[in-house]
Amino acid sequence: MTAVRAVWTDYGGVLTPPVARTLDRFCAGLGVPVDVYLGAMRQVARDCGAGDDVMAPLDTPLLTQEEWERRTAAAVLSLGGVRIDLGGQPARWFADRAVNDAWLGTLAGLRRRGVFVGLLSNMPPAWDAHWRRAVPPEGLFDAVVLSHASGCRKPEPEIFALAAARAGVTAAECVLVDDLADNCRGARRAGWRAVEFRDVVTAAARVEELLADAPSAVEGTRA
Repeated sequence: MTAVRAVWTDYGGVLTPPVARTLDRFCAGLGVPVDVYLGAMRQVARDCGAGDDVMAPLDTPLLTQEEWERRTAAAVLSLGGVRIDLGGQPARWFADRAVNDAWLGTLAGLRRRGVFVGLLSNMPPAWDAHWRRAVPPEGLFDAVVLSHASGCRKPEPEIFALAAARAGVTAAECVLVDDLADNCRGARRAGWRAVEFRDVVTAAARVEELLADAPSAVEGTRA
């Protein structure tokens, strides 16, 4: 098995607490049940031809942030009878959002050892300044590949090919650390290895196995 030379980390749910936790807090602030908010996002995604992929309208993007906010607020009113103002949603989403310092420390340690470390994230353009304030990329990442700048997104094969090229390595030498199983499956289909993130200790141990080309590193195992 080829040893990994490039470690690519996701942002939300890996460098931050689980997205569901942020969503609970955000919806509580809006006064909207989580299922109603997600249902509204799903309706907007379907109207854009993105199926049930609720973030697709923002990540590539298919809509401007302002149009997405307007459509989602209208869908919340239609589905839940609650009138909300979603203006400035990115700043509100990131307000008081914690950063996973333990995983940041793991990545910094890998980079000091000469491992290529990159950020590979489905990220809306309007969120760009907010995540960069929370996790300044300079000196931490060798490359940043984001969906809104690339015109493709995880789990599509094009974004994995782009990231491998940015790292200057083969697909087999890349590993994605991501909290979403669909993204991990997409990485494996593209010839990468993948670690489904659940906690720092387990994910770090799996990455170390792959860096060492350890026989016990099993593709598809949950982190």
